[in-house]
Amino acid sequence: MDLLEREAVLQDLAGHLKAAVSGPGCLALVRGEAGVGKTTVVHRLAQLADPHVRVLIGACDPLATPRPLGPLLDLAPRLGRAVRTALAGALTGTCRYDEVFDCLLTDLGATPSLLVVEDVHWADEATMDLLRYLARRVPSVPVLVLATYRDDEIGRTHDLTALLGTLAGFPWVYRHDLAPLSRRAVARLATGHPVDAEQLYHVSAGNPFIVTEILAAPAESIPAAVREAVAGRLAGLSAAARLVVDVLAVLGRRVSLPLLSNIVPAPEEALDEAVACGIVRTDGQLGCFRHELTRQAVLEAVPAASRLRVHRQVLAAMRSGPVAADDLALLADQAEGAQDPAAVLEYAPAAAAHAAALGEHREAAAQYARALRYADRLPPDQRTTLLEGHSQACLLSGHLDEGVASRRTAVTLRRALGDRLGEGENLRWLSCWLWPSGRSAEARKTGLDAVRVLEELTPSRELARAYLNLCQLACYGHEGVAVTATHAENAIALGERFGDAGAVAQARFHAAAALLLSEGCGWENCEQAVSNAMARHLPLDAGFMALIMCWLAALQRDAVRTTAAVNRAEAYCLDRDLLSYLMCVRAWGSWGLLNRGSWAQAADTAQKVLSRPGSPPVVGAVALTALGLVRARQGRPQVWPLLDQAASLVDSGCLVDTGLGWEARVEAAWLADDHELVRTEAQRGLDALANRTHPWLSGSLACWIRRAGGAPLRVPAAEPFALELAGDWAGAAARWDRLGCPYDAALARMSGDAPALRQALAAFESLGARPAVARTRALMRSRGVRPIRRGPRAATRANPYGLTNREMDVLKLLDEGLSDAEIADRLYISPKTAGHHVGAILTKLGVHTRHEATRRLHSERG
Repeated sequence: MDLLEREAVLQDLAGHLKAAVSGPGCLALVRGEAGVGKTTVVHRLAQLADPHVRVLIGACDPLATPRPLGPLLDLAPRLGRAVRTALAGALTGTCRYDEVFDCLLTDLGATPSLLVVEDVHWADEATMDLLRYLARRVPSVPVLVLATYRDDEIGRTHDLTALLGTLAGFPWVYRHDLAPLSRRAVARLATGHPVDAEQLYHVSAGNPFIVTEILAAPAESIPAAVREAVAGRLAGLSAAARLVVDVLAVLGRRVSLPLLSNIVPAPEEALDEAVACGIVRTDGQLGCFRHELTRQAVLEAVPAASRLRVHRQVLAAMRSGPVAADDLALLADQAEGAQDPAAVLEYAPAAAAHAAALGEHREAAAQYARALRYADRLPPDQRTTLLEGHSQACLLSGHLDEGVASRRTAVTLRRALGDRLGEGENLRWLSCWLWPSGRSAEARKTGLDAVRVLEELTPSRELARAYLNLCQLACYGHEGVAVTATHAENAIALGERFGDAGAVAQARFHAAAALLLSEGCGWENCEQAVSNAMARHLPLDAGFMALIMCWLAALQRDAVRTTAAVNRAEAYCLDRDLLSYLMCVRAWGSWGLLNRGSWAQAADTAQKVLSRPGSPPVVGAVALTALGLVRARQGRPQVWPLLDQAASLVDSGCLVDTGLGWEARVEAAWLADDHELVRTEAQRGLDALANRTHPWLSGSLACWIRRAGGAPLRVPAAEPFALELAGDWAGAAARWDRLGCPYDAALARMSGDAPALRQALAAFESLGARPAVARTRALMRSRGVRPIRRGPRAATRANPYGLTNREMDVLKLLDEGLSDAEIADRLYISPKTAGHHVGAILTKLGVHTRHEATRRLHSERG
């Protein structure tokens, strides 16, 4: 597994080692919670050490009576005879410890070394004294002394705390923290595994050990290694501390100390003991587990009768006083645990509504689901209300199938109740979410049904939203400006009448979007609509329009606009827990990266989208298509299974609506040199576009027919395609260059003269487009055009250290303190590539650490 988000620490340690072995020596402290990866970093550093550096690794053990100088005993076989003799004497009482220390210092002075002492929080007194001794004298020998410890297991009175205080005044002592992995890193590790990346982060809190164990055994609710690790920690607790841990596990959330005191008398000392063993932590007056999976492992071992008793005690205690809104979720949890259905129905719906109002849609969905488990005792109208709330929360939190199922049931119940307004409103919501489910035909039929039901009643806000839904579907279906505008006008009229600012904003937005898709103008109007909705605090409408902006920009191949739209939408949706929207944003982001030539990052983004269970089918289809096209362009196998799987997720209407599925299949056929399949697939796509206006798709398909030697029909074509179809390859290439699409520009230049062909070849080679390179070389040979080889660029030759432009970009980001992963995000490259650039920079500058590199940058500027 990759050492994600450890590159900076590892490179700094490597720099310390390189400097220390040539003198003066130094000491480095690496700290972090259990399982955060300290040992992994140490062993990777040992692998990176030069062959002439002696690597000495010893560890302290969690023994009831620690071995005196245990780490030194581990590495004694690799030390000189004098040290071994002195150590044996010290253990038998014939030699003092300070004589051992002197012999070790002499031994270290003779050979450049890396001396590692792991898990110093378990060290015996003699080992603590050894570290004090070495810390003061290490500059006199060619050695890096590296000590690791768990900072979550040392308190104010721990022996290590005193040692750390002693080391504080030594300038040759360096400290490095290993933090848990970020959401992004966990999502990257989850890529290709059948797990929900967000849930994985939630239960692991980014702890690498827990993440690794879950990925290794995704079918297990609690991996055996995690269960055993937790049991090992609990074994050393007193009965009082174990009781506190068990109660916290049953409560399941951040618990206030006053509430804990209602269950466990005088819990303070026991809680301190639990904190010291690293199981739980405190934050002011709140106590909680460090990791959700650890809590689950503890809870698994708590007897059922004990759980029931704690739940009932907590429920009674919390109901005895005023109930705050923030306590509703905990009350609902305790009510279900206490097996009190009436209390569940009292608190769970209120907790769900409170969570939804705060934009916490996952929590809202969970609370509605809890209430629905007991809803059979409710009147039909109340049960229907719960179903509607559950559907909306599920749809917004990324659980599309559950949300659609609840909405279908709500339609049936409203119809049975004779509630025509509620029936029409539920039909409209159902239509809204059938499209991302890949059922565009059913979405259109259901949307028309909603309007039919609501038009039989008096005009209403619900009818305004139903007209808006038809406006949206007409826009996505490329039904033309006039059709979309008619539905928009109806929605605007009723939206203004009933004060629905969101409906008005979305109707105007989609009318402008239809014009943009059909005629290429109207982007500014769309932007204005999104900005206005955000300013007016309309999160669902603003988030949805921000998402559609990503689709519009990607569809029009505008790299700059796509990047800006994706960044804005991603931040907005993350802040408001709009996970269904977020997955769509990231899927379109993968297409933006594909268009701009960042294929590795496009594939990585698509894989992350696909690794999240429950993503809408349209999202999965878009991500699979992006992944398949990356593989096709790189000349890798297994292209068609991905494209076929994408097509199977949605109906043919969705393939046309998104505009990507047909085009990808045609390009894959062209890259495979199957011109017959190119013409067949392209013609099928054009046939599916009958009575629709989609110049970005029809123009693309016509160009592929032309590239395959066919005679394309006269069809609506966006500007770069129209230029190529008219024979103006230079104009088309220039337009693609302005849009930031190097691959498409190179395709256009394949129709050009010798310099254009050479330019196309260079672009394809830089992108790693092997099939396109082969086709271009064959075309050049057939025309008698010879490629030109170039040496280093002028900018590289001019740099005093030979840094390339990209390495200078990386160096400037190092100066901002960015990690490899953050540099990769900023430059649209993979983290591994970023690490290679950092390594090349350190080598060319002749420095050992990132800090030294940035100082060199400032000195050059000065």
